[in-house]
Amino acid sequence: MTTQQIYLAIPLLPLLAAIVVGLFGKQLPRATAHILTILGVGASFLLSLYVLNDAISSAPYNEPVYSWLKSGNFSFEIGFLIDRLSAMMMVVVTFVSLMVHIYTIGYMEEDKGYARFFSYISLFTFAMLMLVMSNNFMQLFFGWEAVGLVSYLLIGFWYTRPTAIYANLKAFLVNRVGDFGFLLGIGLVLFHFGSLDYASVFSVAPQMADVQISLIGNVQWSLMTVTCILLFIGAMGKSAQVPLHVWLPDSMEGPTPISALIHAATMVTAGIFMVARMSPLFELSSTALSFVMIIGSITALFMGFLGVIQNDIKRVVAYSTLSQLGYMTVALGASAYSVAIFHLMTHAFFKALLFLGAGSVIMGMHHDQDIRNMGNLKKYMPVTWMTSLIGSLALIGTPFFSGFYSKDSIIEAAQASTLTGSSFAYFAVLVGVFVTAFYSFRMYFLVFHGAEKWREVKHDTHHDDHGHHGLMPTDDPHEPGWVIKLPLILLAIPSVFIGYIAIEPMLYGSFFKDAILVDSAAHPAMHALTHHWHNVFHTSAGMALHGLMSLPFMLAASGVGLAWFFYIKRPDIPAKIQTKFSVINTILENKYGFDSFNERVFAAGSRFIGNKLWQIGDVSIIDGAMVNGTANLIGRISGVVRKLQTGLIYHYAFAMIIGVFLMLTFFTKV
Repeated sequence: MTTQQIYLAIPLLPLLAAIVVGLFGKQLPRATAHILTILGVGASFLLSLYVLNDAISSAPYNEPVYSWLKSGNFSFEIGFLIDRLSAMMMVVVTFVSLMVHIYTIGYMEEDKGYARFFSYISLFTFAMLMLVMSNNFMQLFFGWEAVGLVSYLLIGFWYTRPTAIYANLKAFLVNRVGDFGFLLGIGLVLFHFGSLDYASVFSVAPQMADVQISLIGNVQWSLMTVTCILLFIGAMGKSAQVPLHVWLPDSMEGPTPISALIHAATMVTAGIFMVARMSPLFELSSTALSFVMIIGSITALFMGFLGVIQNDIKRVVAYSTLSQLGYMTVALGASAYSVAIFHLMTHAFFKALLFLGAGSVIMGMHHDQDIRNMGNLKKYMPVTWMTSLIGSLALIGTPFFSGFYSKDSIIEAAQASTLTGSSFAYFAVLVGVFVTAFYSFRMYFLVFHGAEKWREVKHDTHHDDHGHHGLMPTDDPHEPGWVIKLPLILLAIPSVFIGYIAIEPMLYGSFFKDAILVDSAAHPAMHALTHHWHNVFHTSAGMALHGLMSLPFMLAASGVGLAWFFYIKRPDIPAKIQTKFSVINTILENKYGFDSFNERVFAAGSRFIGNKLWQIGDVSIIDGAMVNGTANLIGRISGVVRKLQTGLIYHYAFAMIIGVFLMLTFFTKV
């Protein structure tokens, strides 16, 4: 196979499997669905490993595959940019997708839409691969919209449930808001740069740094700032940043495997990847970077608070995803793009592990998702317990675990940044460490330790997202089969080791030198981190040992300790706190009012405008004035004319005489 054929095979194999299973899944044996899609994604993973190995030793590949459209001087092409950034993303996407495919065999075993689900997740993998491999804005936008479309199908997979339909419609509409900004940004790029090819745009970007444009009246705006902010608005939708975050928690209505796929390594990280890819543009606008950093810090802190009060096991993990995406965005704003991508990679492994672990717990609990009904599951589900503990330790940034290296680097980058908003960002990510540790281990202790509360729960008091009942009081939870446990174990391994191995080449080596551009003079955060690494840490082990004495570790340990005290030692205290601080609890339960505001202002406002347009435009003007009005006017004229038709000959003779008189009077010349 030639190089280009390998690159083509990586996205097309999952696409081919998705088409075959989607069209013929009902006619083929049931097992064919997972065999074909796993073979397709597995082959893509192996080829992606080969490509990554090749990218490390070779120059970046940037070639068109074919021209889709030519119009005047503009050319719209499909092409691949394969450098270390895209190759690393390809490996992460295909590996997590492969684990989800294997896991799905067990999780969706009894579902009627078995083949349809495999077709969707394989199609999702194709869309994400096209996004990360693109070498131009048009193909990027195609992948961008494709992952949005497939996520709509996956979130609403159980389409007979109104909550699932509401959730997927919500995700689709909120992403349209972000995508509108994204499309405007791409339009500005095409209009002012004259190309959609990354290399062409990036090469002329420095010359456009001081260009001003008029948007409203004669007010001048920086072209680069407006373009970057519009592109980032697209990222705010996909990567669920405040205020376009509201779709992600509701998307838990979909089956658990897609929670891991959408919210760990693919859709929500598309925005992070896009901003990192656009680093040559963002580096030319400190205003845009400050905007990115402030949005990220708000998301990291305030979405973490919401995780504290959640009782649905999947929603706790969902809010941790929101918070961690905020951390990545803070790193982007600090111009520490490599740190953001590094956290994207480590987060993909341990967040997929936590989601799949949550799914294992849900299956073991006979599809009960309420963590208040669990307890002491480590006795019954040892593999799920151990892998979930590893995922939780990585999430809170425990030294030597993968999340520690990326999360602490983000905190250091925020501290070293000199941009406007960096002080608030540093405060937000620091407080977020404590909050993350608290809600993560609140869930961990309630699920795996303490009293076996599921023995006290009656059969008919709770239902899961499948519509199943929970445990009978006499049932014991059970560990699912190896098809569930194997992906958990395989994801737990990189959750422990990948940060230790990869931090030096990815952050302080030359791994991203051809893919990411940083202006160290204007944005010194990465320079400060590199200096700190070489003069203080020296090695991965040195950083971890130093981390044991750092403020973030103390905050994380405090969060774990407080969770243990509240939910193991004194489980009566949380209820008292909740009662005493009922106002704060109400604010958190209402999710800061974002959903109610959207319902009352945007949704109700749209319905009001639609009703008024219908009443005034359709009923009054079109039907009333134009259609019925014309008919009424003709009817009135006919009514008047009808009175002249009397049937009496002398009336007609009189009318003729009057007519002749008028003609003689007005038309005859004297």
